[in-house]
Amino acid sequence: MLRPRRALRVKAEDTTNTDVPRSFRTSVVWALSFAVWTFVALAYAITIYQLYHSTGGSMSFLSVLALQSSQVLTYAPLTPFAFAFANRYQVQRSNWAKRSLILLGGGLVFTAAQVALRGLTPYAFWDPRVRHWVSAIWDSQAHGFRIHWYMYRSLFLSNVVDDVVATYLPIVLIAHVASYYLGFRERELRTSQLQAQLEKARLQALKSQLQPHFLFNTLNSISALMLTNVEAADRMITRLGDLLRITLETAGTQMTTLSRELEFVNCYIEIEKARFEERLKVSVEVTPETLDASVPHLLLQPLVDNAIKHGISRLAAGGEIRIAAAKFGGDLHLEVRDNGPGFCESSHSSSRGVGLRNTRERLETIYGQNQSVELLTLPEGGAIARVSIPFRTGSEVSTEL
Repeated sequence: MLRPRRALRVKAEDTTNTDVPRSFRTSVVWALSFAVWTFVALAYAITIYQLYHSTGGSMSFLSVLALQSSQVLTYAPLTPFAFAFANRYQVQRSNWAKRSLILLGGGLVFTAAQVALRGLTPYAFWDPRVRHWVSAIWDSQAHGFRIHWYMYRSLFLSNVVDDVVATYLPIVLIAHVASYYLGFRERELRTSQLQAQLEKARLQALKSQLQPHFLFNTLNSISALMLTNVEAADRMITRLGDLLRITLETAGTQMTTLSRELEFVNCYIEIEKARFEERLKVSVEVTPETLDASVPHLLLQPLVDNAIKHGISRLAAGGEIRIAAAKFGGDLHLEVRDNGPGFCESSHSSSRGVGLRNTRERLETIYGQNQSVELLTLPEGGAIARVSIPFRTGSEVSTEL
């Protein structure tokens, strides 16, 4: 029993560890290291050569470049290791003392490695006895390999402060800044993904409220006709089957095309026509360019249901519903108009039920402030519901959020 508990404890520690280093592309770090240090070596060589030339020195540019390369380019193969080391042992508020000592030790190792590489070059050490640059592993008098430890000791002591402060410390700072920036971008990406998931869940919840809403209204209409007009109730049940089939096909869909949405609304209207018969007339005026426009699924049905419930059903002789869609600039304008009695103040407030409130919330979730929903009483009589959303085609918007 002890082993599983230990495994769980180790797993929990791994998942809560905030010191895990950020990932960087190794090839990019190596390429940048050699590119930067090559540029620095070349810049130093040009500057020093001009200085020699202005003072009458006889040192050639290639000699100056070789000298600076032996001193500067030895940092290039060490920088990626120092970068990875600093990224592995990042200094944080909870471990700054321990990590600072570790990084300081890394700085001493960095200096020792740089001195070791520099000692391999012909320009490692200025020998005052021969007044020339010599290598730390070559005996120029005996013309053979020999390690001059005093040269390495002198190079280390004379370069340790400059190497740690002027070279190693900037690499550590750059590694920390790059790591923190990458961590910030990762957190920002996770936040945006989480926000998208939350919005998708919210939209699905709002849509799940609409589906039983229109289903209950339809069942109530069928129930009202069962005792008075069985044939009409039978037709309504058939249309309800078509409606439910479309609903199942689009169960996980938040966005659809306007043509598909009109097909769904037409099934709902046919159900209501079986109830109202000749009392309900519907006209659709949709410009062809809007048929492929992307709209939220179940956008028109609550508006049509509202027009029937608060408009047509209150007219003894029935009335007409007009559905219109057109593109204006970069927006898609939708209208559902009826010639009913319109809204008085009390009925207007009560009309904002599940369907319209849900529609407003869904549009705000999807489009933010780039949308509008208006429900108005017309001066000539009747009411109109106006919806304005950004015009987007199916190729521009995913069919599932």
